[in-house]
Amino acid sequence: MQGTPPIRSRRGPRRRQPHKLHGDKGYDYDHQRRWLRERGITPRIARRGKESSARLGRHRWVVERTMSWLAGCRRLHRRYERKPEHFLAFTTIATSLINYRRLTN
Repeated sequence: MQGTPPIRSRRGPRRRQPHKLHGDKGYDYDHQRRWLRERGITPRIARRGKESSARLGRHRWVVERTMSWLAGCRRLHRRYERKPEHFLAFTTIATSLINYRRLTN
């Protein structure tokens, strides 16, 4: 959360943090909820043993779909590169190819 870049907004200054955070039951801890609330972020985390995480799936599928597209690239599936600069370059190339394929279809 601390490394999130500024978010563009339609009006006004750029936001430095999101208004809400969606998470599954794996993140259901009081200290994490408290940490988010101290920073003005509303936690939307399903509670263990009480709530279903199916409602959160509507917002999470975009991220999981994108991660599966990146996992389809062999060099990114297992980190073969030792230098982080090279790994970031291959990630950039992979996202460019994914975007190109999506725009041409």
